[in-house]
Amino acid sequence: MQFEELEIPDLKLIFPKKFGDERGFFSETYNLEAFAKAGIDPQFVQDNHSLSSNVGVLRGLHFQCPPFAQDKLVRVIRGRILDVAVDIRAKSKTFGKWVSTEISAEDWNQIFIPAGFAHGFVTLEPDTEVNYKVSAPYAPESERAIMWNDPDLGIDWPFDESQVTLSAKDEKAISFASYRENPVF
Repeated sequence: MQFEELEIPDLKLIFPKKFGDERGFFSETYNLEAFAKAGIDPQFVQDNHSLSSNVGVLRGLHFQCPPFAQDKLVRVIRGRILDVAVDIRAKSKTFGKWVSTEISAEDWNQIFIPAGFAHGFVTLEPDTEVNYKVSAPYAPESERAIMWNDPDLGIDWPFDESQVTLSAKDEKAISFASYRENPVF
């Protein structure tokens, strides 16, 4: 497995090895020891799987407040996404900075996003399936979202507002300025 730091070093891009033969392939997508050696050591407690039927489905920017804050290990098993992580740790030197990277089934890559980041993605292909591990269970009372298109963040999404599909919950996300007034990390 290969691990690469992104522009914000706490975020890691991961490339699992894939071994193929006439039967198909085998890949170890998570290994506790290998991840720990790379400085990634959460205890994952839940796996989630989403299907987005159309291009332009945008999910995010989500996070859960402590004590239910979640580390995430995100991979795409079919299709392609633009994955975005925003540092929402008020005392971090990269507070308010974001990183985006393409994650795809074809590239067989993953991204690790630690707690303290708002996370979202947009689908770049139809019928995209995303599988991700989290280090804390879903806790609706702890769930929050920051606007995907917040001008203070200036995220470079590949679609404009007329081209994305949001959930009703994501349409009501708060601004980054509102989060900055009362940060939870």
